[in-house]
Amino acid sequence: MSIHQKFPIDQWDFKSESILADLPDEDKAILLANQTEQEYDKGEIIFRENSYPSGIFYIVKGKVKKYKIDKNRKEHIIYVANTGELIGYHAIISGDRFPDSAAALEKSIIAFIPKEDFLQTLAVSAFLGTRLLKTLSHEFAVLANSLNIIAQKSVRERLALQLVVLREKYKDHFMEGNAVEINMSRDDLASLVGTARENVVRILSEFKDEGWLMTKGRKIIILDVDALIKVANM
Repeated sequence: MSIHQKFPIDQWDFKSESILADLPDEDKAILLANQTEQEYDKGEIIFRENSYPSGIFYIVKGKVKKYKIDKNRKEHIIYVANTGELIGYHAIISGDRFPDSAAALEKSIIAFIPKEDFLQTLAVSAFLGTRLLKTLSHEFAVLANSLNIIAQKSVRERLALQLVVLREKYKDHFMEGNAVEINMSRDDLASLVGTARENVVRILSEFKDEGWLMTKGRKIIILDVDALIKVANM
């Protein structure tokens, strides 16, 4: 049975990978005319909060965390972007600075598309404009759901929820019936859940004792996603 039949996964996942899907060839030619690719190591910064954007970024391969830093220099992960997603375009559309930072969660290949090419394509492509509007509306709903969860759910429920969502993002070459490995540090997972590292370690240990997952170093191997969906209480 598909995860979509068990859990409202679309409520927790941005859809920026759909922005370039089926983009007319003439529009794509303008957009990608000066595209360049760069490899980023784990933890390497792609862009920083409050800096001015010079273009947008497309994740060719890998995963990226989008986060904000509070006044105490503590990191709060807002979202984990996956292969195929666009990031950094909000600041260009709004004509403002980056509202958050982005860094590679693992070794990643990121394509850079200059601001001028993106804006030129947007000016001539009704298709791209419609896709962006739809995507931005969906992202607003996802962020609203995230704020609601932080306010109303326990840490145990939030961790279960994020493990279900991350399981979908780490389904590389997935075959039904296979376990999925989430390769994320406990610090990053705690930042995403909105709690202390100690709480994440303790609850993961409880889930492990229940037989819902196992760990191998920093890797979390999901064995029973249905149990986690039940705990998430969605």
